[in-house]
Amino acid sequence: MTLLLRWVVNALALLLVAFVVPGIVVSSFYIALIVAVLLALVNVTIRPLLVILTLPISIITLGLFTLVINALCFWFVASFVSGFAVGGFFSAFIGALLYSVVTTVANRYIE
Repeated sequence: MTLLLRWVVNALALLLVAFVVPGIVVSSFYIALIVAVLLALVNVTIRPLLVILTLPISIITLGLFTLVINALCFWFVASFVSGFAVGGFFSAFIGALLYSVVTTVANRYIE
């Protein structure tokens, strides 16, 4: 049950991010649910590989390059989901940062 609740909370967080960040568009709640699942899958499969491949850059930047990786994953999901659009890298960066903060805070209260 908590998995479904987290899924809905992540979709609502995505709608909040789309409302706050000007370059991000989510057309419906259904699209937000799909994007929430795809973001979770990308964060589980592709993101760890990117973190390992960019480890030297992450060490040099003291881990701040991980924020860039999050933005690229966010932008990547937007590239193949119709109904979810990200205007550019800066919008993806701010959107991914805000999305991760909102979902982290919201998911702490679900347990």
